[in-house]
Amino acid sequence: MAKTAYAANKTPIRTTRGTEYDAFALVTHRLRTAEARGRPGFADLAQALHANRRLWTMLAADVAEDGNALPPGLRAQIFYLAEFTTQHSRKVLRGDDTAEALVDINTAIMRGLRTSGVAA
Repeated sequence: MAKTAYAANKTPIRTTRGTEYDAFALVTHRLRTAEARGRPGFADLAQALHANRRLWTMLAADVAEDGNALPPGLRAQIFYLAEFTTQHSRKVLRGDDTAEALVDINTAIMRGLRTSGVAA
């Protein structure tokens, strides 16, 4: 009986990488969609930029922790990208640049998460 009860529940187990991938995919989609709308999409773009900065801020906080298991060089690169994201987002909000660089960075991160064995 227990065997059939567990067999009926085929919900895949989420991995941390899968969750990270989904977060990047969602915010990247929001950035692309809002920017494609042009001026009428500015409010949505501002919200997407904010969500993207929050994501990168969480990553920066995580890699800044002493117990983070990532190699120091990778931690530094992630922290740098978080700083870049904040600065570039300001340029986009001022109308001095586009969100393309942010989309490219997020896409590269998603590619890395996917090829590193995302299982969800």
